[in-house]
Amino acid sequence: MTSASSSLPRPAVFLVDDDPAVAHAVQFSFDLEGLEVSSFRDAESLLASGALPKKGCLVLDYHLPGANGLELLDRLRANDVRMPAVLITTNPRPHLRARAAAAGVPIIEKPLLTDALLTAVRSALAHID
Repeated sequence: MTSASSSLPRPAVFLVDDDPAVAHAVQFSFDLEGLEVSSFRDAESLLASGALPKKGCLVLDYHLPGANGLELLDRLRANDVRMPAVLITTNPRPHLRARAAAAGVPIIEKPLLTDALLTAVRSALAHID
């Protein structure tokens, strides 16, 4: 990291997960890594929050109350939100893997015991203009 980049705002991560323990753990660890996390418990909360910035990364749980993570992503894309996304879920079935691949979204499996989610988010953020 250069000294010029240290004066820039922290990269934004938008986490949508209805499990408070997961949301807190991700928010805590990402904060330590210099990422600014905004956490939402469901699709409607994120959509009601107002305009999303154009830069950042979405971290979406697949199993959400109401719309699932891929349905939320479809709604965001329909609203011209193009930021990269990472899907988190437990035991993804082949059809879900295929849907995520078709959407260009990597899947990180829960439980989040390694740094795979952070690595995926950093990779997504590195490809933003």
